[in-house]
Amino acid sequence: MSPTGPVSRLTYPETGATRQWPLPAGYSHLRVSVPVGRGPDTFGAAGRAVMDWRMHRAVGVSVRCWEPTAVAGLPVVIGLGVGRLRLRAPCQVVWTVAEETRTGFAYGTLPGHPERGEESFVVSLEPDGAVVLTVTAFSRPAVWYARAAGPLVPLFQRAYARRCGAVLRRLAAA
Repeated sequence: MSPTGPVSRLTYPETGATRQWPLPAGYSHLRVSVPVGRGPDTFGAAGRAVMDWRMHRAVGVSVRCWEPTAVAGLPVVIGLGVGRLRLRAPCQVVWTVAEETRTGFAYGTLPGHPERGEESFVVSLEPDGAVVLTVTAFSRPAVWYARAAGPLVPLFQRAYARRCGAVLRRLAAA
């Protein structure tokens, strides 16, 4: 990582595709929406917790990056596990959104990540006042151990997305 700016080396060509539906063919797809709470205050608190990495850290992953908030082009290394068993997952923030009713970002995989693809985390304030976190992803294995994990990877991704929503609900209420 360089504080002067990343050189994009994304490991997939469909950069930004988590902004829309349908997702690109040839990947496993994920779209999980989790209720977080209600009202503009909850929306604001949840959006801040997503953008400043508190949600990720509270879920139990490490986040290494040069900026305190997600900004397009920012390289970030997500760490899963502990100690010598920690799995490094290099990513780059590929887009952000900060609108009146939507806040969030997506990151894409860089070389060294066990998967290829993109994942977004977007908090929305629905017309009825509900606040929802939607995690959208497309991915496919990039290394042998991700291929060996086969059908377990999408199950892990779905569980992780639900855990993000539960943690975000707690953070937004605090």
